[in-house]
Amino acid sequence: MRRNAPPATDRPDQLDAVTLGQFLAALPREVVVLNDAGNGQAPLRWVEPSELEDPTPYLLDGEFVLTAGLPFRDGGGGGGPERADEYVRRLVAAGVAALGFGLEPYYDAVPDHVVAACRQHGLTLVEVPATVPFAALGLEFSKLLESGNAQVFRQLAETNRHLMRAVLSARPEHELLAALIQRVPVWAVLVGTDGRVRARAGAAVGLSQLQPLLKRLLSGSGPRVETETLETSEGSTLVFGHPLRSTRDATLGSLVLGTSRPLTPAQNNVVSSVVGLLELLVRQRTSGSLAPSQLATALLLHPESLSDGDSRGLGSLQDLLAQSVSGTRQGQVRVVQGVRAQAAAAPAADGPVRELLQWRRLFDTKMVELTDYGFTAVTRLKVDEPLLSEVEQLGWRLVVGEPTGLSGLAAAYRRATALRPRVAAGGRSLREEELTWSVTGLLGGDAGALLAARLLAPVLELDAERRASHLRLLRSWLAAHGSWDATAKDVGLHRNSVRRQINAVAELLGMDLGQAQARAELWIALQYAEDAAPDGQVRDSA
Repeated sequence: MRRNAPPATDRPDQLDAVTLGQFLAALPREVVVLNDAGNGQAPLRWVEPSELEDPTPYLLDGEFVLTAGLPFRDGGGGGGPERADEYVRRLVAAGVAALGFGLEPYYDAVPDHVVAACRQHGLTLVEVPATVPFAALGLEFSKLLESGNAQVFRQLAETNRHLMRAVLSARPEHELLAALIQRVPVWAVLVGTDGRVRARAGAAVGLSQLQPLLKRLLSGSGPRVETETLETSEGSTLVFGHPLRSTRDATLGSLVLGTSRPLTPAQNNVVSSVVGLLELLVRQRTSGSLAPSQLATALLLHPESLSDGDSRGLGSLQDLLAQSVSGTRQGQVRVVQGVRAQAAAAPAADGPVRELLQWRRLFDTKMVELTDYGFTAVTRLKVDEPLLSEVEQLGWRLVVGEPTGLSGLAAAYRRATALRPRVAAGGRSLREEELTWSVTGLLGGDAGALLAARLLAPVLELDAERRASHLRLLRSWLAAHGSWDATAKDVGLHRNSVRRQINAVAELLGMDLGQAQARAELWIALQYAEDAAPDGQVRDSA
């Protein structure tokens, strides 16, 4: 480390460093390199003009010093090669990356003894003509620095998107490590608290070599990074161990990384993101899902607890349900069933995890089941119009149940299941609380029209006048419970004419109208006859 280098803890969190070579390549052609010290890959910290005889107390390593030559002029301290040699030696000792010598107003060429001193001590020397002001050099460096950091930010954003896709995959831990080694030059091993490898990526060393490091990780507490250097057949390997901690600081596992060289700040940023995501996954697998697992275990082992359990036991189950749906013990919940619309996309190829997490997020609940028709969720949310619209834009239609308590969940699920075919057939979401609880209300317009078209087909195929006459007579007769006299009075016919025409309609339909079921089905079908008619209209004849 150079004598003016800041301590490691004080270094700026620079995501991307502009190298000396990049800076020189961006300068105007009039700027000439008089001595190349071969440090083009050296990171450049800043461009600093200074006319002090000894600027080094005010410099940090990696700076590009600009001077118009005032420190080399005669007067006061004397001039000549000795002064140039001493000046250059101080710059090199301070870790200066390069010296820029500006022509005019003091010199019209870089003095030979300055060039010689730079060659002797290995300092890159650049001649800056009077046509290029020092301010232009500083501005160019700032542009490069800003452009480099912007590129790094874009890369970090893309990396984070890749990491999130990995988290939502069917094998999130394996995919996360695979994504990590694509972005960062490391190998990675994920180890559980039992000492077994849960996932690995890259050419990692044997688990036995990592035991001392793992022991320190498991025995420590708080956020930390354990490091070690291992000697392998390919040389020295830097090993970093990151504990995966619970919210109560219990170690739930460890991520161990190995690399042949120190990581850059941007690469360390990616590592930190992966550690955070792995912690979320391991917490979700353990402490994050305690309430749903406890509730499921209790109901599997003691299904009678909902019906004949004591108040204390039922209260415990209500607490677990509230925790699972992010609600309160007194709050009610709803059963929501989702079915795919015809245009909805099929489930993601990387497994059900992405879809499951999507519904858990949208309905703010851990109680979600993926099914052959779609999904079922238990949620405390009312499923308002914005949420319903968001789900429908994803290509789904919902049955939204009425609010209920724990003991009513099974019945609520059965009601939602009964309504689901109507949603699937009609392609429209429905709310149970807005539904009319009647046969026609439950059947719905689309299913009713289908029933009418099937049962009344021979009548609906007649010409409009005969069709309307037959349907009016049939409707009047069914409404009068099969009374010939009441029907005759309603339609203005003799009772014998009514009997004859009803028998003709029965024969046309191929149905025995003496059966109560046949009459009931026809009565329901008649409510939708207009929608089922070929021309969309059914008029009663006079």
